Amino acid sequence: MNDFGDILRQHRTAAGWSLRKLAEFVRYDFGYLGQIERGSRRANADIVAAYDRALAVGGALTKAFENRQAKETNMRRRVVLQAAGSLVALPTADRLFGLEVLRHGLNAAMGVDVDEWSDIVSDYGRAYYQQSQDRLMTQLSRDLTVLQHQLTAADDRKRPVLLRAAGQLSVIVALSLVASGHALLARRWWISAQRAADESGDPDTRVLTRAWDVVNGCYDGRTPPAVLALSETALPLAQASSAASCGLLAGRAQALSLAGRHGEAVATVRRLAEHVERLPAQVAEDVESLWGWPEHRLRHTESWVYTHSGDRQAALAAQDRALELYPASQARLRTQVQLHRATALIRDGDVPDGLRVAVDMVDRLPQEQRNELVYAVARQAAAAVPDRERHSPAYRDLVDRIR
Repeated sequence: MNDFGDILRQHRTAAGWSLRKLAEFVRYDFGYLGQIERGSRRANADIVAAYDRALAVGGALTKAFENRQAKETNMRRRVVLQAAGSLVALPTADRLFGLEVLRHGLNAAMGVDVDEWSDIVSDYGRAYYQQSQDRLMTQLSRDLTVLQHQLTAADDRKRPVLLRAAGQLSVIVALSLVASGHALLARRWWISAQRAADESGDPDTRVLTRAWDVVNGCYDGRTPPAVLALSETALPLAQASSAASCGLLAGRAQALSLAGRHGEAVATVRRLAEHVERLPAQVAEDVESLWGWPEHRLRHTESWVYTHSGDRQAALAAQDRALELYPASQARLRTQVQLHRATALIRDGDVPDGLRVAVDMVDRLPQEQRNELVYAVARQAAAAVPDRERHSPAYRDLVDRIR
């Protein structure tokens, strides 16, 4: 119903009112009313009623708006019925997608609120660790297609909620692409995620989309200065302690380590620990979801930072605690922590034991669980081996595993 703005404009000009005069009279922002009249924002019942009163048209605009809404509702119902009739002819995989389109269409026809997308995002946060990547991405692509169609028809009330969901789900797509070694494609999805978050106006989602981008920049081949520059643009957005702000600080600490700025990395980890202390209980206790920030993530970050700074005692303590806390469902992350341990041993001069640990950890992780993030951490262990030790069979075994 974006074209209804043109109807409002026509009535305003016919009555001899300027847009600025009308905005002052009805006490709405001048620019906002201009966007509605141009069709870049959708009209709503309150705005139409304000025009009705100001222009003294006896409710004619309100009646026209309600009639237009009724026609749109009938159109949605016809689409739902057509979708239901066509499902039987679809192959099984497409039928699942069609059923999801149908379900969202039914919800729209019944007036179910778009807040359901918050539950969908929450479900994907858990599924990220529990489902295979292929299955996750298949379902996610279907849901994003539905979300795309809903966004094109959303009014001003619903659009921010849908954009927030789009930003969060785009994060999962980008994470999965990085893990599968498609860093270039992931880069495009990070940009889309941040655009959706910015347009949604939700502060936490704006930080979230950048925080995960910073974290993954430590694995996807970007240079530490590039990752640090991204973190610096995001830090002013992180005003409160949240899972997103903790993720941002964790990624920045890791990037500082890769840049050799170990003193700053340790200071950032300590700042991170202070943020973790202030997290709401439901965030700190959410150990199975991508969207939580439990203690094991703090210990994982400490493990990385102290390993790179050469503080073996602090690194081992963080690794012991992380391995104690990590749930069994997060085997890849447990393996990464154990690879940190291998790197710490190598850096401390215990090269044979460090190489043995690294090879054993990669071998113990099932093939289908190995991804680019695991290999990136294993490469850090290999890179720590001194040149004089690189002739050993253990070193060649590790290189073979990560090649």
